[in-house]
Amino acid sequence: MLYHDFLTNEKRRIHKVPHYFPIYDRHFNKFKDQSIVFWEIGVAGGGSLQMWQRYFGPFATIVGLDINPDCKKYEEDEIKVCIGDQKDKGFLSSVITEYGIPDVILDDGSHIMSDIKQTFEFMYDKLSKNGVYFIEDICTAYWDSYEGGLGREGSIIELGKDLVDSLNARHSNLPLAFAESTFSICFYDSIVVFEKMAWPKGMYRTVITPEKFR
Repeated sequence: MLYHDFLTNEKRRIHKVPHYFPIYDRHFNKFKDQSIVFWEIGVAGGGSLQMWQRYFGPFATIVGLDINPDCKKYEEDEIKVCIGDQKDKGFLSSVITEYGIPDVILDDGSHIMSDIKQTFEFMYDKLSKNGVYFIEDICTAYWDSYEGGLGREGSIIELGKDLVDSLNARHSNLPLAFAESTFSICFYDSIVVFEKMAWPKGMYRTVITPEKFR
């Protein structure tokens, strides 16, 4: 189990919150032993990149992104590290060009609301059609020092709330693009996860209307 790997880790230090591990397993398990591209934004001491390489297996390409040039030293044969700003579109595009379209993005980067939002808005559509976009430590959405605050416009919490309506766009007059590429939005304590899914044409044949309940 991933949590056991974390507890018994004797390699580089891993800084993760214990209650995150069942959430990781819930959303990442389907990618194990698959040929995927996994991004972790925020390398820190490099230990979590090693953990993800063990978890996903030998077919996965593990890519760490960080603004700190010192993090380049954490590269290994199956772990790549790219140095740049997470909200820099040119940088993000260059990582895609070099390693391919990501299947999983884990944002554990600056935790600043504008950084999180800009990265998500640029990268979500570029994620693979059945990919997962996982943002952790969003407790900062409530902290002023990270551009957060309860109900504060521009936080990832408020963006997520708005996208719940977009997820249900078939029942309103909202644009359908997000709904047609997204299966779920899952909120947890300090985490939000967006799961994509390419809805086959005709799969959603019946749109529920008020008349259905009369």
